[in-house]
Amino acid sequence: MALEKMRRRWEAWLQPVLKAFSKFSPATVTWMALPFGVAGGLLATYAPDESAGGWWLLAGALSIGLAMIFDGLDGSLARAKGEVTRWGDYLDHTIDRVLDGVWVVCISASVFVGDMTLGFAAAFLTLMGSYMGTQAQAVAGSRNYRGFSRADRTVLTLLSLVAMGIMLLAGWSIDATYPGWFDHIPVNPLSLIVFISALGGIWTFSVRFMQAKGEIQRLDAEDPLPQPEPKNPDRT
Repeated sequence: MALEKMRRRWEAWLQPVLKAFSKFSPATVTWMALPFGVAGGLLATYAPDESAGGWWLLAGALSIGLAMIFDGLDGSLARAKGEVTRWGDYLDHTIDRVLDGVWVVCISASVFVGDMTLGFAAAFLTLMGSYMGTQAQAVAGSRNYRGFSRADRTVLTLLSLVAMGIMLLAGWSIDATYPGWFDHIPVNPLSLIVFISALGGIWTFSVRFMQAKGEIQRLDAEDPLPQPEPKNPDRT
């Protein structure tokens, strides 16, 4: 009920914006998130490790922020225009997953992290956490948003870009690296969000798997699937 009230308030506040985008289809607004999101990731990748790099990172945060605005706007626009479709939901989830992977890989490729192996591992774990939610919906018919949600991860990613940008502009640095296998990675807000994304993916996968397991087993008990007739080996 509380979430429903928040959504109504959000959509009431969005009315002027929705009118401005009324000529666009919801799917078009969904697609708009993609170039802004990719641009934000690339700005993080190529930001130099100097004062000017701070502006690159702040611009990257702004671009990702715009991508998230479009991502949140498409559903409201679809409901306002009465154009809620399965394709729109599918497209929205697809672009979300693409950008989730792009952001963590792009940040890992930057000079502030410099470890693509870690980046691809973090992206894989992030996507596995998201997969459990969509797979639970496909099998059990209910969405699962437990664990380290996309909203949590995106907000922390934006904060890490802003924090790193401010550090560069102010000339601040942290003279430390991570222990063990990661002793070549400097400690900073961007490397931290990569590790958080990886660990969050593991946590989300585990939490969603266990919740889906209970729901699916309950459905199996209440409404078993049709079973094939057992084959009789004596019949020819």
